[in-house]
Amino acid sequence: MATATEVFEQVKEAALAATGLDERALQIDYDALEKKMSAALGSRAVAHLHINQYLPEGYEDQGHFNAIAVTAGNVVYDMVIGDQYFRYDVFSAADLTKFQAIDGIYKDEEKREEISFLSLRLQHGDEAHILLGLNNDQRTSILAVADTLSSARHPE
Repeated sequence: MATATEVFEQVKEAALAATGLDERALQIDYDALEKKMSAALGSRAVAHLHINQYLPEGYEDQGHFNAIAVTAGNVVYDMVIGDQYFRYDVFSAADLTKFQAIDGIYKDEEKREEISFLSLRLQHGDEAHILLGLNNDQRTSILAVADTLSSARHPE
């Protein structure tokens, strides 16, 4: 379980790592971001955190990257973070109307390579929230979120 402060620290590390050597660093006010994340998460214990290395389609105009946090009570926070931007959606596992996992291969025509990926799409109403993994560590966190939310939605 992680606290809001621990989630913020992981998000901050991801933001700092997201800048390439030839790019300008993200212009995030980390003090303000920490306060916003603490206000959003409150005292809830976060059981799982997945930080998308790349923004899924549809988020590009909103921020630089996003993080999906699942609390111990199966409440999901989708937090989108940019230079001067912070937005989050909150919903319960009980609100999910669609749960879709895609394990596939993306063909990058420009680099002429194939990249395996794992995607988890969580949908409630018109809203979709996507977790995207391109390596084993990212796959592990996505599978943990999938297992937790699937069990919460469909206990046996």
